[in-house]
Amino acid sequence: MNVNALLRHVSENQTAGFILVLARLSPLFLLAPIFSSKMVPARARGVAAVAIALGMAPLALHGQKVPLDIGGLGGLVVKELVVGLAYAFAVAAVFGAVSVAGGFIDTMVGFSFGSLIDPLTGNQSMVISQVYSMVGLMVFVAIGGDAFMLEGVARSYHLIPLLAYPSLGALVGGAVHAFASIFTTALELAAPLIVATVITDAAFGLVARVVPQMNVFAVGFPAKIAIAFLILGISLPFAGNFIGNQLQSGVGGALQSLKVAR
Repeated sequence: MNVNALLRHVSENQTAGFILVLARLSPLFLLAPIFSSKMVPARARGVAAVAIALGMAPLALHGQKVPLDIGGLGGLVVKELVVGLAYAFAVAAVFGAVSVAGGFIDTMVGFSFGSLIDPLTGNQSMVISQVYSMVGLMVFVAIGGDAFMLEGVARSYHLIPLLAYPSLGALVGGAVHAFASIFTTALELAAPLIVATVITDAAFGLVARVVPQMNVFAVGFPAKIAIAFLILGISLPFAGNFIGNQLQSGVGGALQSLKVAR
């Protein structure tokens, strides 16, 4: 079958359904981990988005008749973009919390004096922040996060069908909850190292009062780094489990915020 014959078998309704599915998937390739990685060329991400949308379109369309007028189709495209953004933001917030946790630790230990370019985001980042980002990415791959997120997108069509409009209140509430959880999640993740560095600073403060002749800064800075790396090595396995649980709860919370407007 040549290309022209194949195109004749594709109806206008199927084409419109594919456009709507692609609109819901596109925010994943802008915000979600791995999907939005700067290490993946933009053309490859575009091809992947089109391929996934082609496979998911029949499931989403499911015999529904998509309006083909400019107003109706344009409104549905905007709706699909909003739903996709709300879903992708909930997952991106988890990895944002991981990066913020690394920033907390870098500030407490003193690594904030020097920073590097993070290859995952293309932005300037600090040492421990990059370590936590890498650990989060490895956990994401290990638990099959990419397939888990795509499964969540497929499930979202049961919650908000292609032609239904979402409850904006529920979407905004879910986005606000995801944004507010960034700081608390980061604090929970970085808590062991924050507590260790605070205790180390307090101990060297007492040493400075007892032995004022000692250069506490010259001794305390390397000691604080050594203690931070020790606690980091001990806590990383637990941090991996924590990140995996937060990712699952983030996807679950995103799906719970997807409700049809009444």
